[in-house]
Formats: sequence, structure tokens, C-alpha cells
Amino acid sequence: MAEILVLANETIGGGALLDAVRERHAQGDARFFVVVPQTRPRHGNVIYDDVVHDSAQVRVDLALAFMREEGIEGDGEVGDGDPYNAAMDAIGHRNISEVIVSTLPTQASAWMRRDLIQTLEGETGLPVKHVVVDLEAEGLPFDVTLVVANQTVAGTELIERLEALAESGPRRFIIVVPQDSGDGLAVRAARERLRTLLASLEADKVVAAGMIGDPDPYTATMNAVQYFHISEIVISTLPEGTSKWVADKLVERVAKATGKPVEHVEVSEPVEA
Repeated sequence: MAEILVLANETIGGGALLDAVRERHAQGDARFFVVVPQTRPRHGNVIYDDVVHDSAQVRVDLALAFMREEGIEGDGEVGDGDPYNAAMDAIGHRNISEVIVSTLPTQASAWMRRDLIQTLEGETGLPVKHVVVDLEAEGLPFDVTLVVANQTVAGTELIERLEALAESGPRRFIIVVPQDSGDGLAVRAARERLRTLLASLEADKVVAAGMIGDPDPYTATMNAVQYFHISEIVISTLPEGTSKWVADKLVERVAKATGKPVEHVEVSEPVEA
């Protein structure tokens, strides 16, 4: 069986790329291996390795979720921050026979400015299919809702709202949980709350993936908007009077900075990790 490397970053959910995977799958005798290079965030004074890795892992997870829905066999991993190295690592460790590379249009693509397609063809001798995804012109074939929450991330009110949104049309959810600080205990607690929410959504067949974010919720949100093609944002907090996020006017600041629709969901009490 042929193993097809799919190398993509922000274009991972683009319609043209999904069509290319479908077409190759229809030819038979193929499985896919998705690699998403890590991308360093533009926002924040401190770079958290967990955040950088998680943002790429979310893209891998969502791509694999699409494949499962289509009955397509696949696996994936987070790759080196350099796309060439990420591809060569996968080719060196797996029996790759073909490569699909997805990029933004040439004028917007750093990968194309580096002649990545020609370099991979020359170095590997493998056939490399180039798929262009114009996110600005085409968008994605589904809405992407960014959900930002911490203590309330597995709250009943939030889960019910996300389930209602999922029923309204094709949609993927990206959950960001800002860690309370940079230490290991805070990261573990944030991951446990995230797992609780993802398990609830999965039980209801809602397609979602999640990541740990910068301790500052505004920075965590802005980095997620950089990483993903977001349609709308849901910010979940404790009630006014008990929520620092509300006191800091997080909802208003995010709406102004992103220009995206931002919905505020209040959860009555914190959820224990």
C-alpha cells in the first residue's frame, strides 16, 4: 500500500487539499501520513513550548478527524518548525512513496518563496503534488469556532452552547485553555479540564480538538487566531463580579482586535480539574 505524505500548516482544512486527499484515496491502495510543522506565535513575551506543539497537534487532529469521517486511513505527527526538515524527517522514517504539499497562493506563501516543492522533488526523487489553498478567497468548507475557557471549560452551560452550535451547520471547534502559569502543575490541570470537555463533545459526535494556551487569555486568543482560520469566537467565564476576564474586558478587547463575532458564555461555577 502506498503511503502518502501530506505536508500542510494553516491550509490543512482547505477544500482543495481535502479534495486532493479524497481523489487520491479514490484511486485505491493508499494510506496518508499528515505532518504539520510547528509555528512560533507572534504574540506574547514568552514562548511556551507546549503552546507551539499543541497548536500544530490540533491541526493534525482535525485533519485526521476529516479522514475518519471519509473512511480514509491515516496517521500524523507534529513536525520540525522548518517544513523541509519536517518532510524529510517523515520520509526518512517512513516508507513514503508520494507527497502532497499544500500552501497558500505563491505571493502569500513563505514555503513557495523557498522553492519547497522543487527542493523536495530534487532531494527525494518522489512525485510531489502541489495544492494551493486560498483561504482569504475561499475560506474553509466548514465554520471553525474558537472556544477560550479556563476554569469553566467543562461547565454545563458551555457544553450545551457548543452542542447547539454544532447542530446549526458544518463546524469544527478549537478549544484553547490558557494555563494558569508556566509551571508543570498548571499545565497538567489545564490539560485535565480540556480532556473533560473534549470527552463530552466526542460523546455527542462533535468534532473538536484542543490545546493549552499562553497564561494570558488575550495572548492565548490572539495566537489561536494566528494559527487557525477562525469564523467566530466563544469566550467562557465565571459570572460578572467573580471573573477577572470580565473585569479585564477580555470579550470586548478580543472583538475589537480580531473583527470576529465574539460570544460570551457565563458558567455559574468553576469546574474542578
